Amino acid sequence: MKTPKWFLKRNIVSWALRPLSCFYYGVSRLVFNIRKRREYVSRRPVICFGNILSGGVGKTPIVRNVAKWFDAPVVMRGYKKSKETGCIGDEATMLSNDGILVHVGDRKSNLILLNKQKSKTPIIMDDGFQNSSIKKDVSVLVFDEHIGFGNGFILPAGPLREPKSAIHRADAIIVIKNKDVAKDFALPTNIPIFYAHNKEICPYDENTSVIAFAGIGYPEKFFRNIRVKLVEKRAYPDHYQYTDSDIKDLIKRAKDKNAKLLTTEKDWVRLPDWAKKDILFSKLNTEIDGNFYDWLKEKISNISK
Repeated sequence: MKTPKWFLKRNIVSWALRPLSCFYYGVSRLVFNIRKRREYVSRRPVICFGNILSGGVGKTPIVRNVAKWFDAPVVMRGYKKSKETGCIGDEATMLSNDGILVHVGDRKSNLILLNKQKSKTPIIMDDGFQNSSIKKDVSVLVFDEHIGFGNGFILPAGPLREPKSAIHRADAIIVIKNKDVAKDFALPTNIPIFYAHNKEICPYDENTSVIAFAGIGYPEKFFRNIRVKLVEKRAYPDHYQYTDSDIKDLIKRAKDKNAKLLTTEKDWVRLPDWAKKDILFSKLNTEIDGNFYDWLKEKISNISK
């Protein structure tokens, strides 16, 4: 689905949904506590990158960087599998295309499988901060400075999966810098905070007329960061599965406006094969401050298994 407008700014709808937020949180805490009783402890260190917001903060590029740095495998759920993504999901396909070993499906089962190997390399867990069935040796939360906490409400009244107080379960926080900082975005001072910087590597120069389209959590982030002559933008629901009709319509509109088509890497892997040669993507490169890796290396070295 598309990210609701009230996720970023409170309105009458968000206030009306507050009772459902209480129900959602109550059920989620019950599930959390039940799973906790059967927590799996991995022999190999598990580094979890998660968030307390419902998607769209830019976590996958960070997972990619850290997995490459450790030459480590990644376990993830593999959301919205399709034939276009080899039935493993768009984010898993992105990581796999970069040569990262990705295990998709039940994360606990995949951890058990990876622990049968002799390797002592850490295992990267993409998402799962709310999954209490697996013990995380290091938990890192990712935030986008522009989105912050959204409207501050819990699902479905807002984007939060759990209250802000859940941040205290994290060992560290990575904040993706932005020139526009969300109002009331204040983080605890007793948890290490590191910063990351996004850069869109666009295949077109700034004078190229472009129709940009994206089916991600917060498509406006993509539209705002690409440096091209944007003649039209199209936002689709997160993880949207493009049809042949969708692509043909986009190609026609681009031809009519004498423009190029541009999308995100995450969207590109979901396109039909026949369309990929005519549509390029802007690759999101996220650079994390170097002292984060120093901190993480020391943190891992202090874990005794």
